[in-house]
Amino acid sequence: MSVKIRMRRMGAKRKPFYRIVVADSRMPRDGRFIEEVGYYNPVSEPKELKLDEDKIFEWLKKGAQPSDTVRSLLSSAGLMKKLHDSKFNK
Repeated sequence: MSVKIRMRRMGAKRKPFYRIVVADSRMPRDGRFIEEVGYYNPVSEPKELKLDEDKIFEWLKKGAQPSDTVRSLLSSAGLMKKLHDSKFNK
């Protein structure tokens, strides 16, 4: 089973709101997921991003692969650098 960390679209038309979830890669975008690990609201000013760092680190260490968009959000929050440092600078 391949596990992905990706965005699940919520909200009304033209007012998107995304939950960041851990899901099996075979499931549809808004389908069943394993765990919710954060959310992203691109409509609000300033853009709102909330991440549960501990859960995300656990899943990344287990081998979950973030989607391109989620990877850029994690990088902007500084989580990818922390993960890299924890792996290679022991």
